[in-house]
Amino acid sequence: MRQLHGLENLRQQYPGRLNAQALAGLLLTDLASCHCTIYGCIGDDNQVVLAELGLLTDSLAYEMFDQRIDFIVAGPIQRADCVPLTYCLQGQVFSITGRCSMIARVCGVDLYLQRSYTGVVGDIARQKFAIPISPLL
Repeated sequence: MRQLHGLENLRQQYPGRLNAQALAGLLLTDLASCHCTIYGCIGDDNQVVLAELGLLTDSLAYEMFDQRIDFIVAGPIQRADCVPLTYCLQGQVFSITGRCSMIARVCGVDLYLQRSYTGVVGDIARQKFAIPISPLL
């Protein structure tokens, strides 16, 4: 269910042949002010915002050996009247959407919310992301 958006638009910003280090540089710049929105569903309204998690700027880094970008987003849980079902990680151009869950080993879920996502309004949730570069090339 995980879907990548805006990758082609991001690639167009780089003239010439794109390698892993160049793509990582583009993504680091694009994700420098990213945020992650966690959504739930109540009735017919499938876009209930449960939490807005902002980037912890000192966590954004490119791991050259593993060729991946690691970072952490954090923020308060705003609502607890439904379970988290989907998420959107949004950079300036690049974004990732998919299904999420608080319960491990749920079929069809690509993001398991970490234990800090308690489902209690006001608690600070933290989520770590790792974006592998090689598959994006």
